[in-house]
Amino acid sequence: MTEYINMWKNYVNFSDRTNLRGYWMAFLLNFVAGVILGIIAASAASLSFLSSVYAVALLLPGLGIAVRRLRDAGKKWYNIFWSFLPLIGLIILIVLLCKPSVEEDGVPVV
Repeated sequence: MTEYINMWKNYVNFSDRTNLRGYWMAFLLNFVAGVILGIIAASAASLSFLSSVYAVALLLPGLGIAVRRLRDAGKKWYNIFWSFLPLIGLIILIVLLCKPSVEEDGVPVV
């Protein structure tokens, strides 16, 4: 849960690093929140805007945590643009986000 809270607190921080666990725990909690909001939106027509509002609010924090995760894996921030390629780009980005953490000099952290 702290990873999720840190994602929202550091939503404009593009210079630090986020470890593998921190990224994927925040991803998981965002997924769960999205499913819950989707169920609420589907069951109550008057609340159908909630999932859209959450998705828009998540744009900047999601981008920030992805860039920090790429930096932690030793990759450059512009690798985020792989997500614009249909299917194969998303696969490449997921592989990059799953890379282990590296120290500043490129040595993997054990």
